[in-house]
Amino acid sequence: MIAVIDYGVGNLFSVEKAFQALGAKPVVTSDDAVIRAADKLVLPGVGAFGDCVSNFTSSGLVPVFLEKVRDGIPVLGICVGLQILFDGSEESPGVKGLGLLPGTVRRIPASGLKIPHMGWNSLSIDRARDRAGLFDGLPEDPYVYFVHSYHAVPQDESCVVAVTDYGGRLTAAVAKDNLLATQFHPEKSGDVGLTILENFIRM
Repeated sequence: MIAVIDYGVGNLFSVEKAFQALGAKPVVTSDDAVIRAADKLVLPGVGAFGDCVSNFTSSGLVPVFLEKVRDGIPVLGICVGLQILFDGSEESPGVKGLGLLPGTVRRIPASGLKIPHMGWNSLSIDRARDRAGLFDGLPEDPYVYFVHSYHAVPQDESCVVAVTDYGGRLTAAVAKDNLLATQFHPEKSGDVGLTILENFIRM
């Protein structure tokens, strides 16, 4: 069972519909018992880093989320759901992230380009680092949909499995053991996004 964690932020409807289109039966939930029973988790996130951390903390779901991460089940973060896995963000100084991935989320340094970065951009995938197979079956340089003003800068570059170029190199996806996350929105990325979600279902 795939549990999509509802902590008051995130594009839950689109994520749910994308999984349903693939024949999965996701459960959008804020019930820690349901989350504890899941064999896969999706952590969405839309909006400001600080708001997402605050909502997640006040929901009371952080402990069960961390428990499931430690249990080793596949976990997929999306957009700010990726960012809050890190230590903190320039967007919300002083607000601590979950600290599961060492590093900081920084503002996109795209001088002269529109911020937020919104629209379709190609991915450069490091296949050797994609040990979980999240990007299996995709062509070279596939296009996906982004909406963000900040991107993760990990301390350990080996967790970066995909990047995009927008005024420079930006982190587009990370992976460490069972923890996977995309800065882009697979649920809004057409057939490419559905392939990514299908790979997650198969894990």
